[in-house]
This record gives sequence, structure tokens and C-alpha cells, in this order.
Amino acid sequence: TALVDSYTHNLVCLNVKQLAEAGIVVIAAAGNLGKNALGQKMYGQIHSPGNSPYAITVGASNSMGTTSRADDSMASYSSRGPTRSYYRTSTGTAVYDNLIKPDIVAPGNKLVSYKAANNKMSIDNPLLNLDLTNGSDSMMYMSGTSMSAPVVAGAAALLLQVNPNLTPNMVRMIMQYTASPIAGANTFEQGAGQLNMEGAVRLARSLKTD
Repeated sequence: TALVDSYTHNLVCLNVKQLAEAGIVVIAAAGNLGKNALGQKMYGQIHSPGNSPYAITVGASNSMGTTSRADDSMASYSSRGPTRSYYRTSTGTAVYDNLIKPDIVAPGNKLVSYKAANNKMSIDNPLLNLDLTNGSDSMMYMSGTSMSAPVVAGAAALLLQVNPNLTPNMVRMIMQYTASPIAGANTFEQGAGQLNMEGAVRLARSLKTD
């Protein structure tokens, strides 16, 4: 289960808040609990610190291995909101955060990544391998919101390069405002939509003041 302490109590989330208030953009993976063992959709399964409103929480989309966005869809395993982290009152009543998460999604299904030598996942799943070796330069396909999150982290770095004056909330706003909605996915699945780097860079540049 992804149920955790409220972001107002969770120690990791409290650290995320401090980082964001210090001007650092914090990117968090939503988690991979979007479906149960029967393949049924699950809601309210956002991991910590993705349940923090101070983090940009990233879900995983599936690009289908094409450059076109027309066939993009949500990855079925990507954790869905709302956040169900909570705290208890003095009388024992659970008070849930119920935040809309994730904030945004990015490609995270079958991304090309480095493969560690003698990686068990690649040995057990040979179709994930892009080569037959297991050396330091070997590559394989990897999937998960932990693959999507670095895509958004790289995007945030590019936005700050274009406009160093952006605050963490401005980076989030730019990404969400320019995101491309995925057809058939609701807000608790995709947040504002899929990362649109070109649009985000244009908007960040237009907000730049010397």
C-alpha cells in the first residue's frame, strides 16, 4: 500500500518542503501501483514524497515507441491520485490529504537505459536486452515512474537554463500549463497531461526578465 503519513508530518515530505522553499525544484516519482494483481485500476496509491504539494510528482506515459503523440497513452502501472496520506486527530479520526496528483506525466515505458553487469532483471527477461553482452556499456529497456521522473528533472534543468529566475512553483506551472492531455486519461491519472518540452521552453523564455 502507498498509504503514508500526511505530508504535514512525513519527514521526507518536510525535507521536500524545505528544499522547495530554498528554491530547489524537487521531482518525485508517483509510484508503480496503478493496478492490482488482477490488472484492475487502483486509485489513491501515490508514494512519498510524491504526496507532497511541494514536489512535482511524475506519472508514466507510454509513447508506444513512436515520435507521434497521437498514440500515446497512460502506462497501466502508473500510480493514480488522489493522495491518501493522512494524520489522526486527538480523537483518532483520520484526516486525508486528498491532493490531486500526479502533477504531470512523461514517457516511462520501455525507455533505453544502462544495464548493470549480470543484471537479474535482464537475465530473467531477455527481451528487455538491447544487446547480448552484460558489460558496463550494455543497454536494456526499463519501465516505471522512476524512468519518467528523470525526464521531467532534465526538463526542469533546461527551463532553469533558459530562465534562471524561475521558482519551483513557476517551473511546475510552466510544465502543467503547456502539457499535452492524453486522450482517455483522467486528472488523477495524468495530472495536467504529458510533458511538452518545446512549449515549456517557449513559455519559460517569454517570462524572462533581465
